[in-house]
Amino acid sequence: MTESAWVRIGVRVMAVITLGFLYLPLVILAVHAFNPSRYLAWPPTGFTLHWFADAASNPGLHKAIINSLIAGVGATVLALILGTLAAMAIQRFRFFGRDTISFLLVLPIALPGVVTGIALQTTFRTAGIGLGLGTIIVGHATFCVVIVYNNVIARLRRLPRSSEEASADLGADTFLTFRLITLPAMRTALLAGALLAFALSFDEVIVTNFTAGPGTQTIPMWILGSLQRPQELPVVNVVAFLLILVSVIPVYFAQRIGGEAIGITR
Repeated sequence: MTESAWVRIGVRVMAVITLGFLYLPLVILAVHAFNPSRYLAWPPTGFTLHWFADAASNPGLHKAIINSLIAGVGATVLALILGTLAAMAIQRFRFFGRDTISFLLVLPIALPGVVTGIALQTTFRTAGIGLGLGTIIVGHATFCVVIVYNNVIARLRRLPRSSEEASADLGADTFLTFRLITLPAMRTALLAGALLAFALSFDEVIVTNFTAGPGTQTIPMWILGSLQRPQELPVVNVVAFLLILVSVIPVYFAQRIGGEAIGITR
């Protein structure tokens, strides 16, 4: 066997090992979602869909799903507005402190979630704002803005200015040029950023734990609470399995749509 053949085999083996390292725990979780045993028995003792029915009839889970959807949509809308405006300002204008502001805009995604959560909770309490679903949305938007900003500014850097300049030469003002020229050119980047931001918000738990009021639960918080009750473990496995499937969908479409979409996780 030639050296190049050994290299190809070695690369494939390493790829399989890497994928196994990343996804084997998820596969095991998926298997337990269909395991009839209430406990973590291995190997599985059979196959059942009973725990899916229990999850579908759980009222606390229903409320958590609604809260997660509201928080995800709210944070995504807020991130789209702020992230797009920031990207337009940084990319299209030159001003003092531009590079520093650009750095500060992406910094929140690198900060530990617990630091962001404590800072937000302290700010809300100092301002006399009660914790609830609204504060969760604001908390999630702090890092979702980074996702949208990165996607939009990457697209703006690739767009030629000639079309916008031609629009201005023909008498169009800034807003008309943005609506007819710039916005259509970057809509796929906006959609990709929105999908990634929603996925990140939907699964977030650390910041949520600090910004949620009493009785306000999202799906990740419901999972953490249910883990304290061993009898709920099979339903938790089902919810976690479904959460994996739901999370894959927006990330997949974001990468397909956005081209340069950036997959950032916390």
